[in-house]
Amino acid sequence: MLAGIRDICIVTTRQDLHHYKSLLGDGKDFGLDLTFTIQENPDGIAQVFSITQDFIGSSSVCLILGDNLFHGMGLGGKLRELKDVSGAHIFGYKVQNPESYGVMAFDKEDGLIDIVEKPAIPSSRFAVPGLYFYDNSVLERAKLITRSLRGEYEITDINKSFLASGELNYSILERGTMWLDCGTPNALLSASNYVQTIEARQGLKVAAPEEIAWRNTWITDTDLEQLAHKFSNDYGTYLLSLLER
Repeated sequence: MLAGIRDICIVTTRQDLHHYKSLLGDGKDFGLDLTFTIQENPDGIAQVFSITQDFIGSSSVCLILGDNLFHGMGLGGKLRELKDVSGAHIFGYKVQNPESYGVMAFDKEDGLIDIVEKPAIPSSRFAVPGLYFYDNSVLERAKLITRSLRGEYEITDINKSFLASGELNYSILERGTMWLDCGTPNALLSASNYVQTIEARQGLKVAAPEEIAWRNTWITDTDLEQLAHKFSNDYGTYLLSLLER
């Protein structure tokens, strides 16, 4: 939403679909157009492009993994610049345990020369987080990749396709930007603690979709007030406080 993206498809499992629909509705409360699609089996991230081909149509696309959390000053504005990307754009993030991720390999001039999935001996400490921007050619490229040894369609293979054709761009997420992979219980707890600390210190929500929609002028003051009254708790009070001049 901070990147200006309003047409969003949420890919989830059949058993979890009703939870997302119950929580988010059709997205109109947030000035969004939400679509929901099921991935029947965990066959890899890159499979999403065959599942959502009709949704993507002829447009460019941003893919973000549902268990990844990004937070940082000015990040939304920087992502907004990539909405009409040519080729592909990925990000690098310095981590302590690169062997757990897809890792970037560079030449002596900091040119990206390879991406290695979960290497035993990483060539750098820069992992590729789960946020990617692609032009429409990603749909055809996704049709050409095959399953990896672990039986999945790998997003790294998509990125390497763009790299091979000289159309993969990257930028390093700046120091002070937080990326958290919430794919394990401990990682989810760390993310929760991080968000709680930021919100308690600043008195601001890290991500309130109603607030973002309102600040983007996708909904009106009246809309925000009505949405706030749905919550008889601190969250509703926070939304109402935004209307105070």
